[in-house]
Amino acid sequence: MRVLKWLDDHIEEVFLVIFSVVMVAVIFLQVIMRYVFDASLSWSEELARYCFIWLVYIGISYGVKKQRHIKVDVLLLLFKERGRLILTIISNLLFLFFALFVIQYGSGIAMQILEWGQKSPANQIPMGIIYLAAPIGMGLTAIRLLQNLIKQFRALFGFGELEIKTTQEKLQED
Repeated sequence: MRVLKWLDDHIEEVFLVIFSVVMVAVIFLQVIMRYVFDASLSWSEELARYCFIWLVYIGISYGVKKQRHIKVDVLLLLFKERGRLILTIISNLLFLFFALFVIQYGSGIAMQILEWGQKSPANQIPMGIIYLAAPIGMGLTAIRLLQNLIKQFRALFGFGELEIKTTQEKLQED
């Protein structure tokens, strides 16, 4: 049970750190090779690009988990607590449907590319693995959205407290 709790708390951070470290190290190595040794690595930019793709999709999940994802919250300013909560629930439900759409179609595309056996030019990485970033990242996002929705519905029906803040209010706190 402690392992599941730890994974729930840190899975995105672990992957974000791994992909960031690999990306920065590879780009740093490429810069050193170009400007110090006047040579170039054929594989480094491709690997950095693929790490960045995975970073973006895992980062979406992390943003949802921390409730720091980009959103237009001008409508939230018009409502009090209960109205903000209902509007946030609606927006999270829409986001969840989008995430499920990406999971369904993204995994189909990734599986098709894996079946075809297409590989990246420089690193020979199966391209299906790169395309799996979208459904896996959105899968994690869907889990985080469901967790948020459970908290929000509990607060809506009086079983917990949840404060919905606008971006402006969050910035004033920081």
